[in-house]
Amino acid sequence: MTTDENYIKRCIELAKNGLGTTYPNPLVGSVIVHNGKIIGEGWHKKAGEPHAEVNAINSVKDKSLLSESTIYVSLEPCCHFGKTPPCCDLIIANKIPNVVIGTIDPFAKVAGSGVKKLLEAGKKVKIGVLEDQCNELNKRFFTFHKKKRPYIILKWAETSDGFIAPLTKEEKKPVWITNSYSRQLVHKWRSEEQAILVGTQTVLDDNPQLDTRNWDGKNPIRIVIDKSGKISSEHQVKDGKTKTIFITENQNFVNSDNLFYENCTFDTSLAHNITEVLFNHEIQSVIMEGGRKTLQTFINANLWDEARIFKGNVCFNNGISAPNLTGKLIEKQTFLDDELLIFRNV
Repeated sequence: MTTDENYIKRCIELAKNGLGTTYPNPLVGSVIVHNGKIIGEGWHKKAGEPHAEVNAINSVKDKSLLSESTIYVSLEPCCHFGKTPPCCDLIIANKIPNVVIGTIDPFAKVAGSGVKKLLEAGKKVKIGVLEDQCNELNKRFFTFHKKKRPYIILKWAETSDGFIAPLTKEEKKPVWITNSYSRQLVHKWRSEEQAILVGTQTVLDDNPQLDTRNWDGKNPIRIVIDKSGKISSEHQVKDGKTKTIFITENQNFVNSDNLFYENCTFDTSLAHNITEVLFNHEIQSVIMEGGRKTLQTFINANLWDEARIFKGNVCFNNGISAPNLTGKLIEKQTFLDDELLIFRNV
């Protein structure tokens, strides 16, 4: 690995600290190097707060060194005024001569304009260092801006004999297939994604909270498919504690108390219709924990990017079969007697 790659790798490590807190902004990390030594580093922590480059520059104790330094950043510096001033202007104002960038920002207001501004200011700019890794870092942000939909993660747990739920439940509570460690990991995932989606039957059967109560993090926006309005005010998804969007054909609902109703056509294009609603709500990522019908709807429409499948050490003998999915296995982990398989849609 080259010197530049090592520093961009550090930028990526820093950027990951913002996972789950920067929406709708991307994850960005930055380091500043003088004579082979890191003299400043930072990452973007939250939308509306200073960007990675600002935090990195502010962390440098001796600002006189900046005119002889190189700033590394995982994503192209912005050149437009948003909630914060342009990072390009700050780099130029501090007379940093060299800029190394992991990848170009696909956001229309940047998209190469940041590089152009830096070059016009006489800066030496290098682009595309660890580009694939930098693109992977912001897979949610890139999918949203390039495909006009959120990054979609499918998640389910299945038994050793391939079922995700029993045929019937004697009690109105979840039937656990995985252990407590796996379930805590799922709550960590929820804190990292912008939204969580389930279908009607999941709510009626389990009355879930869809929050991060087993992990320290922000609760995701709840998306609930409820075609005919079967979900009542007694269900926890209507407690008003978290923004919740109901996808429905029922025209009688009125938005109130953090509850929003979006009318959708429930036809063969349902999955596409839902992603359009989520895009309009500026949701960049969604983890889908719905039942088989909901999951299979998105699989059949080829609207998924990643699938995280737990295989538990229990057997139902019969029940509701796990969804049918074909993808590339990219990772395998174990949590005591649970196995986690992660697939990509390629």
